[in-house]
Amino acid sequence: MTKPKPKPNRTRYALRVALLLILLLAIAAFFLSGLPQRLNLDTLKSSKRALDLWQAAHPWRLAFGYLAVYIGVVALSLPGATLMTLGAGAIFGLWEGSLIVSFASAAGATLAMLATRFIFRDAVRHRFVHRLRRIDEGIARDGAFYLFSLRLVPVFPFFIINLLMGLTAIPTFTYYWVTQIAMFPGTLVYVNAGTQFANLKSLSGLVSPVMIGSLAMFALLPWLSRWATTAIRHWRLYRRWPRPKRYDRNLVVIGAGAAGLVSAYIAATVRAKVTLVEGGEMGGDCLNTGCVPSKALIRIARAAHEARHAGRFGIGVSAPTVDFAAVMRNVRQAITQVAPHDSVSRYTQLGVDVRRGKARIVTPWCVEVDGAPITTRAIVIAAGSEPLVPALPGLHDCGYLTSDTLWNLQILPQRLLILGGGPIGCEMAQAFARLGSRVTLVEASDRLLVREDDEVSAFVRERLESEGVRVLTAHVALSARCEEQGKTLRCEHAGIEADIAFDEMLIAIGRVARTRGYGLEELEIPLTRKHTIETDKYLQTLYPNIYACGDVAGPYQQTHAGAHQAWFATINALFGSLKRFRPDYRVMPAVTFTDPEIARVGLNEREASLQNIDYEVTRYELADLDRAVAEREPRGFVKLLTSPGKDKLLGATCVGAHAGEWMPEFALAMHNRIGLGQVLRTVHAYPTFAEAGKYAAGAWQKAHAPQRALRWLARWQRWRRG
Repeated sequence: MTKPKPKPNRTRYALRVALLLILLLAIAAFFLSGLPQRLNLDTLKSSKRALDLWQAAHPWRLAFGYLAVYIGVVALSLPGATLMTLGAGAIFGLWEGSLIVSFASAAGATLAMLATRFIFRDAVRHRFVHRLRRIDEGIARDGAFYLFSLRLVPVFPFFIINLLMGLTAIPTFTYYWVTQIAMFPGTLVYVNAGTQFANLKSLSGLVSPVMIGSLAMFALLPWLSRWATTAIRHWRLYRRWPRPKRYDRNLVVIGAGAAGLVSAYIAATVRAKVTLVEGGEMGGDCLNTGCVPSKALIRIARAAHEARHAGRFGIGVSAPTVDFAAVMRNVRQAITQVAPHDSVSRYTQLGVDVRRGKARIVTPWCVEVDGAPITTRAIVIAAGSEPLVPALPGLHDCGYLTSDTLWNLQILPQRLLILGGGPIGCEMAQAFARLGSRVTLVEASDRLLVREDDEVSAFVRERLESEGVRVLTAHVALSARCEEQGKTLRCEHAGIEADIAFDEMLIAIGRVARTRGYGLEELEIPLTRKHTIETDKYLQTLYPNIYACGDVAGPYQQTHAGAHQAWFATINALFGSLKRFRPDYRVMPAVTFTDPEIARVGLNEREASLQNIDYEVTRYELADLDRAVAEREPRGFVKLLTSPGKDKLLGATCVGAHAGEWMPEFALAMHNRIGLGQVLRTVHAYPTFAEAGKYAAGAWQKAHAPQRALRWLARWQRWRRG
């Protein structure tokens, strides 16, 4: 299955072909005419007198004619530009010749770049979409500097620069003016040599090591200027803050959640003196109110569900009763058993100075913990996130639960309303329904799990509804009411308002970064439009010695993403003056822990379409997987996105039992650029759910089997049989 492609623009395609043919014919005519053999110093010297007479009689006509020919030579990337530059000096003199050559070379180079862009960029962009996107990001940041440097050094052939730059997204005007300015020093050198061309013996003498070295040094000027500008900006940024002569710490980490713990661990590992500050519970949201308790609750709910449906395996079990207080004790026990991994004692043994208290950044080099100052060379902010609570009229009067406070429940809600159809909302809706609550799930969008493909959203909805969850999509919450008759949520759907009764309401519409209360405002560290701390590609904030990672930095709100960022933030904070590293977000898996699970890595169809990326879809149904059949878990599928005609993975979506456990094979393949052919050739144990990956790769292989070769093989085998 291949993504539907838009109809090609036949007119544009015809123009590209026509332009390419015209250019090729012009270049062929140039070489077939014998001009390359006549373009040399001897020809120029012999024509000098005739050109002087023409210049005296028709100065403007000769100047404009020379300009036009020069533009054509450069635009077509023909040999002879160097000789024509010398000729300009010989005929027009230093300043007039330099003016002609400067404008002609810049115009010709821009035309060559535009022609390359028009003819080839779309084809190259579709073939190397990810690489070209990264190149374009670099060009957007530093394109003028790159081009300036390349133009100043004659070692790099100018026509190659024109062709390569045409494949990027550098603005045309930027390309022109940078070319105009950067080529002028070299133009002066060559035109000046042309004024003395009678003494020249060969063109090779012009490009001396001394001249190349001089231009190369000149090419460094914009970079030196940029460095000086950055240094001045940093000086202005830091000048109002007192800088300590000595530092108590190499690093202070604010927040002991997933990202902060990893940051402190790495710093201690490389023998830095590090302080970890946490005002709440060690382990942060993931351990205490997020990943660990929610997965414990989901597992208990699945046990109740399995007991309720044990009859399908021939086992007679009476309907299970749920002791919700005991359920919550089991949840807290799971937290208690995991807690030592994130404890103060463990990190103290690792060499981390752990401080329990409220942190506040008072200067770029000083963090106060409950008023006690700690000076530090660098700071990593890993303050995490908190549940987003909407400004809904009446909400605070009625009371509500969030993923932080849900775990304080001791009585199972008879009627639970969940506001939000994202991963948390869907997971908790299914879990509480299995435990015995009557659950209503309200989502403002027209489908659940809006980041997933439509079929995944529909799959989850059908599963939730089959287990008794009332799913209301396209319902916008207007207000909450708490009256004698009970609590209600008023919603609007298709222009009609209606009330939904509930006993408890869980707010699960998302999370927002914790950015208040620890000094960002005083240091004027900016936030993004999504209210995360604004960082650069190295996770550096406004201040070069202050970094941010995890939920507080975004763009992901996942424990493993925060841990991934923490490594880069810490290494850059400690060693950034020597070498800095950029976090790699190419392969970032995500799992929604419904039953069955939804696991994904890379692109799905929705994202690929939005980014205009061509793809093919290969699908494998778990109903054909022996292990799934044996365990009576046939619902689900594997959907792979690959580059058209290739086995290169663009993304994978896995829906099925324990999908989060067998999806990493695709993450590994994408990270190491392993094709589906290698996945297919890898031996998988039988019978396992992981075989789904192998069979999905086999489905791709079958769809791309060489049919003509197989037909010839069939004939050969018939011949062999006699």
